[in-house]
Amino acid sequence: MSGVGVLDKAVVILAACVDGASLAELVERTKLPRATAHRLAQALEIHRMLVRDTQGRWRPGPRLGELANAAPDVLLTAAEPLLAALRDATGESAQLYLRRADERICVAAAERASGLRDTVPVGSVLPMTAGSAAQILLAWEPPEAVMPLLPRSKYTGRTLAEVRRRGWAQSVAEREAGVASVSAPIRDRTGRVIAAISISGPIERLGRRPGERHAMAVVRAGQRLSGL
Repeated sequence: MSGVGVLDKAVVILAACVDGASLAELVERTKLPRATAHRLAQALEIHRMLVRDTQGRWRPGPRLGELANAAPDVLLTAAEPLLAALRDATGESAQLYLRRADERICVAAAERASGLRDTVPVGSVLPMTAGSAAQILLAWEPPEAVMPLLPRSKYTGRTLAEVRRRGWAQSVAEREAGVASVSAPIRDRTGRVIAAISISGPIERLGRRPGERHAMAVVRAGQRLSGL
């Protein structure tokens, strides 16, 4: 709770209406007095943060989505110059990945201007079963989230344990023949891993132990993007 009473109560009301709620259900779920719950729900409805469905139950309103869509993505905004700096420091293409179920998505990238490149276009959907970014996105997950993927993965549970110990991951021809990569975690303010930052390029240039050369640069970039 923030300590701002009316704001905290309004947030509790919004959370209670995610799946729809009548006034009686609001009172039961929030433990607020009936008059208070009704007054706040009506005020949120006026501001279009709540709407009534055909059964008269309150549900999240369109204003919430409008505000969310209008706000810039803080991580992506901060990542753009850092990815470019990481590319320039290492000489390799740099990417930012988010996890979506059993896949990972490249949401930002900075590519080499010339020479041999490992191009991963923004929007590319890659598997969680191979690659250093996949290792990062899975290494700190609970066992129940990890075990179903391991039988299909190019890496092992021991690999993920090593990633947790040293704080970065590397892969060599794991996702694609001839390609190597190095990745590090990006964390939120609670320390939870929310994204992976990576560099990738030809094995001929990165070598078969790419982490020895580039891990620290990638880790530092991940640290700078953490806690936003």
